[in-house]
Amino acid sequence: MKMPSINIAFKEKGISAVERSERGIVLLILKEETLPSQTEVNLYTADDIPKELSDSNREQLELTLRGYVNSPKKVIAEIISKDAEDYTDVLKAIENKRFDYLVIPDIEENHIDTIATWIKGMRTNKNKRIKAVLPDCTADTEGVINFVNQVIRTKTKTYTTAQYCGRIAGIIAGTPMTIACTYAPLPEVIGCDVWTKEEMDTMTDAGKLFFFFDGEKVKLGRGINSLVTTVQGKGVSFQKIKLVDLMDMMYDDIRTTAQDHYLGKYANSYANRCLLVTAIQGYLDQLAQEGLLEQGQNTAYIDVESTKIWLESNGKYTKEELADMSEMDIKMANIGSNVFIAVDASLLDAMEDVTIAVNI
Repeated sequence: MKMPSINIAFKEKGISAVERSERGIVLLILKEETLPSQTEVNLYTADDIPKELSDSNREQLELTLRGYVNSPKKVIAEIISKDAEDYTDVLKAIENKRFDYLVIPDIEENHIDTIATWIKGMRTNKNKRIKAVLPDCTADTEGVINFVNQVIRTKTKTYTTAQYCGRIAGIIAGTPMTIACTYAPLPEVIGCDVWTKEEMDTMTDAGKLFFFFDGEKVKLGRGINSLVTTVQGKGVSFQKIKLVDLMDMMYDDIRTTAQDHYLGKYANSYANRCLLVTAIQGYLDQLAQEGLLEQGQNTAYIDVESTKIWLESNGKYTKEELADMSEMDIKMANIGSNVFIAVDASLLDAMEDVTIAVNI
């Protein structure tokens, strides 16, 4: 009997995927004149907000916790001194923390691009699938939500764009992955920017997230991130907040579960690689059953092309020898400690573009 733990772990991940995807984690970096006794606080409800924080920071946490369909799973407050010149130290401190969205309500304009660059680096170089909601940030990346409303007025206060990023992050984190944040209402907002439909279409094409008044209520536009430059392998699906959240969850699930239950624990034989593929396939099937992936269109398999590249680049076989080998020979080749697995998945988007023909 081999590898029961990896199969069970992946099955449990798949079963809990919808529950986990219902609510995300938001991390806020807040500045205080006087540092409180605890500079990191985990909050689940408004009752958890420390009373020693300033009124403005307490309000930021309350805004974030409002959420949408659900409230965020958790809000983390990282509190730094108001005298801090930049965010270098706190970014180091949060690098290994588990969260989904970063918000800095008091961010200065000259630091916005720095945070966007940090997010890109964390996603690309450190395998951390985190994102940030930033004000007026044309980062052109799926990891940054570019929130752009300039006029934000409630019954009691007028907010800057940066001050409402926490509210936007809370909406996104409180949106189950089975739906999108598109058209999420903001009932507390009584005044906002006014644009024509053509202007809003142009803004959406430019990767800008905003809310608008539709004649009855204020609601978010299309749930998109700042990515506008699509390339092969990163198409329009990467522009949707819903789909990127799902991709990130799958990436984290597969990577961490394989690390915790497989890597270093089994010989790297073809048979054991097949067992890992089977376990990942079971996870994909569970996501499809829960309505996150299209049924019957998701496959995990040994990546023959990547295996061939490794065998050639490491001098195991020449290109000519590889051309004469069967696919099974390549799959069974000794590839040291490496495991090359690919996943093809069909992610389910939310209904957003509906055309109805009524024939009378």
